[in-house]
Amino acid sequence: MTTPIRVAIVDDHPMVAEGIEAILECYDDISVVATLSDGKEIIDRIDDLSPDVILMDLNMPGLSGLSATEMLLERRPETRILILSMHDSPEYISTALSHGAKGYVLKDVPTEEIKHAIDAVMSGQRYLCTGAQGSLEPPASDTREQLTNREQTILLQLAQGMSNKDVANALDISVRTVETHRKNIKRKLGISSTAGLTRYALEHGVLQGTGVNS
Repeated sequence: MTTPIRVAIVDDHPMVAEGIEAILECYDDISVVATLSDGKEIIDRIDDLSPDVILMDLNMPGLSGLSATEMLLERRPETRILILSMHDSPEYISTALSHGAKGYVLKDVPTEEIKHAIDAVMSGQRYLCTGAQGSLEPPASDTREQLTNREQTILLQLAQGMSNKDVANALDISVRTVETHRKNIKRKLGISSTAGLTRYALEHGVLQGTGVNS
């Protein structure tokens, strides 16, 4: 017998969360391990719950779904996060994906589509529901992928001459996590060297107000 997929639901609307839980409990291969109401709760309990997939509301009071996604993936990179949202604008979708979400599902999709989304991300695919797919235009060839807030912070620190270890200590994350962020920053910006990152930071005003002179 295969081990059920462990799913956590994070949504500050109890009716939505309970409705999704009721749907998913109908499937033998899914186990809902928690229904939580905010981003901080799932971060506090991520190690205890060990979910395979998190269904994450985008807009919540306190810690937003995007910030929670970024922080969770630093702790447990193997976790698949599916964003649940009412918003189908390209900006919301592309921002969610750039923060590490594996998929984006609108809250008004047919119930079985949530199950399809979970199966897709568990098999290593990215999943966009039909409404989200239609609104996400392919990026222009000269458009750079956006840096997340965390990546911008790390870019600033690297541009100031901090080592990976210094950054790790400052942000209370592992050196390996910093190295992963550094690699992603270079890939997104199309830059191969640390000097190039510093130059980019100077040219784009990242270092303004930090006391670092150009």
